[in-house]
Amino acid sequence: MAGLFKLLDKIKVKPGMYIGGASVTDLFMFLAGYKMAQQEFSVSLTDAEKRFYREFQPWLQRRLGITTSRSWAKMLEFRSLNQQEAFESFFKLLDEFCESEQLSKPESITDETEQMKAS
Repeated sequence: MAGLFKLLDKIKVKPGMYIGGASVTDLFMFLAGYKMAQQEFSVSLTDAEKRFYREFQPWLQRRLGITTSRSWAKMLEFRSLNQQEAFESFFKLLDEFCESEQLSKPESITDETEQMKAS
Protein backbone atom coordinates (compact mmCIF):
# COMPACT_ATOMS: atom_id res chain seq x y z
CA MET A 1 0.00 0.00 0.00
CA ALA A 2 1.44 3.36 -1.01
CA GLY A 3 2.15 5.86 1.71
CA LEU A 4 -0.49 8.54 2.24
CA PHE A 5 1.58 11.51 1.06
CA LYS A 6 2.92 9.66 -1.95
CA LEU A 7 -0.63 8.75 -2.91
CA LEU A 8 -1.82 12.34 -2.40
CA ASP A 9 0.88 13.59 -4.74
CA LYS A 10 -0.26 11.11 -7.38
CA ILE A 11 -3.88 12.21 -6.94
CA LYS A 12 -2.86 15.86 -7.24
CA VAL A 13 -1.21 15.21 -10.61
CA LYS A 14 -3.84 12.86 -12.05
CA PRO A 15 -7.06 13.11 -10.03
CA GLY A 16 -9.14 11.46 -12.76
CA MET A 17 -7.09 8.30 -12.48
CA TYR A 18 -7.78 7.91 -8.75
CA ILE A 19 -10.99 9.73 -7.83
CA GLY A 20 -12.70 10.56 -11.12
CA GLY A 21 -11.83 14.25 -11.18
CA ALA A 22 -10.59 17.25 -9.19
CA SER A 23 -13.23 17.13 -6.45
CA VAL A 24 -12.49 17.78 -2.79
CA THR A 25 -15.58 15.76 -1.80
CA ASP A 26 -14.39 12.76 -3.80
CA LEU A 27 -10.90 13.19 -2.35
CA PHE A 28 -12.29 13.23 1.19
CA MET A 29 -14.35 10.08 0.60
CA PHE A 30 -11.38 8.33 -1.04
CA LEU A 31 -9.16 9.18 1.93
CA ALA A 32 -11.81 7.96 4.38
CA GLY A 33 -11.83 4.62 2.55
CA TYR A 34 -8.05 4.57 2.37
CA LYS A 35 -7.79 5.15 6.12
CA MET A 36 -10.31 2.39 6.77
CA ALA A 37 -8.33 -0.01 4.55
CA GLN A 38 -5.15 0.86 6.47
CA GLN A 39 -6.93 -0.01 9.72
CA GLU A 40 -8.55 -3.19 8.36
CA PHE A 41 -5.26 -4.53 7.05
CA SER A 42 -3.26 -3.37 10.09
CA VAL A 43 -0.99 -1.15 8.00
CA SER A 44 1.48 0.70 10.20
CA LEU A 45 1.20 4.46 9.80
CA THR A 46 4.15 6.80 9.73
CA ASP A 47 4.25 9.56 12.33
CA ALA A 48 3.44 12.08 9.59
CA GLU A 49 0.37 10.08 8.52
CA LYS A 50 -0.86 9.80 12.11
CA ARG A 51 -0.44 13.53 12.56
CA PHE A 52 -2.27 14.30 9.31
CA TYR A 53 -5.27 12.19 10.32
CA ARG A 54 -5.30 13.61 13.85
CA GLU A 55 -4.24 17.25 13.36
CA PHE A 56 -5.14 18.47 9.87
CA GLN A 57 -8.80 19.23 10.65
CA PRO A 58 -8.12 21.28 13.83
CA TRP A 59 -5.20 23.03 12.12
CA LEU A 60 -7.42 23.95 9.17
CA GLN A 61 -10.13 25.26 11.50
CA ARG A 62 -7.60 27.55 13.15
CA ARG A 63 -6.08 28.53 9.80
CA LEU A 64 -9.45 29.46 8.29
CA GLY A 65 -10.94 30.84 11.49
CA ILE A 66 -13.85 28.41 11.34
CA THR A 67 -15.38 26.57 14.28
CA THR A 68 -17.37 23.61 13.05
CA SER A 69 -17.79 19.89 13.43
CA ARG A 70 -18.00 19.48 9.65
CA SER A 71 -15.22 17.82 7.66
CA TRP A 72 -12.21 19.61 6.23
CA ALA A 73 -13.71 19.01 2.79
CA LYS A 74 -16.90 20.87 3.74
CA MET A 75 -14.83 23.75 5.12
CA LEU A 76 -12.93 24.02 1.85
CA GLU A 77 -16.13 23.79 -0.19
CA PHE A 78 -17.60 26.62 1.87
CA ARG A 79 -14.58 28.82 1.15
CA SER A 80 -14.37 27.99 -2.58
CA LEU A 81 -16.37 28.70 -5.71
CA ASN A 82 -16.42 25.07 -6.85
CA GLN A 83 -15.06 21.59 -6.25
CA GLN A 84 -11.95 22.12 -8.35
CA GLU A 85 -10.97 25.28 -6.48
CA ALA A 86 -11.53 23.48 -3.17
CA PHE A 87 -9.42 20.55 -4.45
CA GLU A 88 -6.57 22.88 -5.38
CA SER A 89 -6.88 24.70 -2.04
CA PHE A 90 -6.54 21.39 -0.20
CA PHE A 91 -3.12 20.75 -1.70
CA LYS A 92 -1.89 24.29 -1.02
CA LEU A 93 -3.09 24.05 2.56
CA LEU A 94 -1.66 20.55 2.94
CA ASP A 95 1.77 21.88 1.97
CA GLU A 96 1.33 24.74 4.44
CA PHE A 97 0.24 22.30 7.15
CA CYS A 98 3.23 20.04 6.55
CA GLU A 99 5.58 23.00 6.64
CA SER A 100 4.07 24.60 9.75
CA GLU A 101 3.91 21.30 11.61
CA GLN A 102 7.37 20.28 10.38
CA LEU A 103 6.10 17.10 8.79
CA SER A 104 8.44 15.63 6.27
CA LYS A 105 7.08 13.86 3.23
CA PRO A 106 9.14 11.14 1.56
CA GLU A 107 11.80 12.75 -0.65
CA SER A 108 11.07 10.56 -3.67
CA ILE A 109 7.64 12.11 -4.16
CA THR A 110 8.88 15.22 -5.92
CA ASP A 111 10.89 13.25 -8.46
CA GLU A 112 8.04 10.84 -9.18
CA THR A 113 5.52 13.68 -9.43
CA GLU A 114 7.69 15.46 -11.96
CA GLN A 115 7.98 12.25 -13.97
CA MET A 116 4.20 11.80 -13.92
CA LYS A 117 3.66 15.36 -15.14
CA ALA A 118 6.02 14.74 -18.04
CA SER A 119 4.17 11.61 -19.17
